[in-house]
Amino acid sequence: MFKLSNLLNISDIQKRLNSFQIIILGFMAMILLGTLLLMLPISSQERVVTPFSDCLFTAVSATCVTGLVVKDTATYWSLFGQIVILSLIQIGGMGVITIGLAIIRASGKKIGLWHRSTMQESISAPQVGGIVRLTGFILKTSAMIELVGALLLAPVFCRDFGFFKGLWYSLWHSVSAFCNAGFDLMGTREKFSSFWCGMT
Repeated sequence: MFKLSNLLNISDIQKRLNSFQIIILGFMAMILLGTLLLMLPISSQERVVTPFSDCLFTAVSATCVTGLVVKDTATYWSLFGQIVILSLIQIGGMGVITIGLAIIRASGKKIGLWHRSTMQESISAPQVGGIVRLTGFILKTSAMIELVGALLLAPVFCRDFGFFKGLWYSLWHSVSAFCNAGFDLMGTREKFSSFWCGMT
């Protein structure tokens, strides 16, 4: 007899699914979660429920770092909605498995061979050995580059938008640029305007 507990059992999942299926399911789960969060009234500035299709499109675009939008990111989404989108960009840019492995490592749980093998497939590493150290290096280096990018952008954004909003814009555009996402917040000057149009 089928039990839900069997589906949630890690060893059972390891037997049923290979690394590629885990990676695909990880992306699908993140997209679905992002879609549901974007549908919440708190995600839009007008506090309305956004249609599922618009949220799904936005979540897929953010997670797959595509940059296409149906709602202007700056004028339609609230701060909460923008945080959700930026989180999807970061997870999509770094990889679901990379972020998942970092969470497992931070929680103090042991990272087994199955986790290491899945991570190897996720980032196309030549070997399983040293994969945990490589993951840590990727995350630390990425965070450092994004922080430096935000600091370099901050003087201009803080001058144009004020201190706190300027810092948020600096962080947003640094992460979006590093992950090659194509999302920006320049629609405050002209709806659906690009970063370059907004800065001129």
